[in-house]
Amino acid sequence: MHTFFWHGSRRFPVAGLLLAMAVVTVAHADTTDPVTLGRAPFGTTPDGRMVDRFTLSNSHGIRVQVMTYGATITAIDAPDDSGHVADIVLGFPTLEGYTRDSARGGLFFGATVGRVANRIANGAFVLDGHTYHIPRTEGTNALHGGHRGFDKHVWTVENTNVTASGASVTLKLVSPDGDEGFPGTLITHVTFSLNDSNELSLHYTATTDRPTVINLTNHSYFNLNGEGSGSIENEVLQVNADTFTPINAKSLPLGTVAPVAGTPLDFRTPHRIGDRLRDTDPQMMYPHGYDQNWIINGQLSHTPVPAAHLWDPASGRVLDVLTTQPGLQVYTSNSLDGRYAGPAGRAYRQTDAVALETQHYPDSPNNPDFPSIELRPGQTYDEITLYRMGVQPVPRRRH
Repeated sequence: MHTFFWHGSRRFPVAGLLLAMAVVTVAHADTTDPVTLGRAPFGTTPDGRMVDRFTLSNSHGIRVQVMTYGATITAIDAPDDSGHVADIVLGFPTLEGYTRDSARGGLFFGATVGRVANRIANGAFVLDGHTYHIPRTEGTNALHGGHRGFDKHVWTVENTNVTASGASVTLKLVSPDGDEGFPGTLITHVTFSLNDSNELSLHYTATTDRPTVINLTNHSYFNLNGEGSGSIENEVLQVNADTFTPINAKSLPLGTVAPVAGTPLDFRTPHRIGDRLRDTDPQMMYPHGYDQNWIINGQLSHTPVPAAHLWDPASGRVLDVLTTQPGLQVYTSNSLDGRYAGPAGRAYRQTDAVALETQHYPDSPNNPDFPSIELRPGQTYDEITLYRMGVQPVPRRRH
């Protein structure tokens, strides 16, 4: 058990007191413009579909860009402790980078992943006595929704809204019955909202006309020192989780729950990501780094609870992740191998970012003891993830 304290609307373990107490609001940039929302063309897919990109900005220098292809976050610009602004997520400068990546299978930079994020063993599951088959895209696993998951569709714009305190865009995707093997016509909405308190909210809702399964996440790769700046091994991570779901050599859960205590996955107190990255524990050897599901303390909740706290000591940037989802997949970009370069013009390599994927547990349809991801007619899938950005001042050496 952990003792928690509240800092504003945030709850942190007492062990994380020093990190949490040091977080301050991002200082105002030179501009004092209110929250704004812009829209512009971002290119055309190889099959001729037009793609738009939205830019949400606030008066503190935070700017978030979201495109309709894959309901994808393409950039998050945030100031550091001295006011310097940098993009803190990996991505590509043009649409072509995303579509070319998708054709190779996809790294899912910033994308909305579905219909079922993470892995399904052997690409198969049973629902109401019927076996459904999903394309196997990672060895014998179905990963992130099959060959053409939600990240490879152009979503439609359902709604935009701007007020004095926030701006939002809602994107919609209709996934037909049988899409990638999944049953039921699924209507999904994702609303991206940025407010003047430096909070980016992702609100997912979905309904179906037949029993189906659903597990949505956003697959942004974070580097708080700026994309293209190198490894995130020096960034400090805290995860609000006492337990996790161990995996086998195929990165599939064993169906059990284990304590993080005494393992390299113990981030109950803040640690450098690189401290135990090369540990010989099989949980680290199987995926070549971190790529496991942590079970968030305090779930299940209809109100977002703290999941992770990330701090970059080089820039002072801080990211808090809160969610209504029961799990958090922490992934240290183990598959990046230098084949891709981002807007900074530098190649992306292993450990150049960390993904903090709020979601249900991997392979939930085949593990009845895990929280269910079934969705039935008359029900609404409804999940929220909140990214709260700030700075923790970095001590500067005096000359």
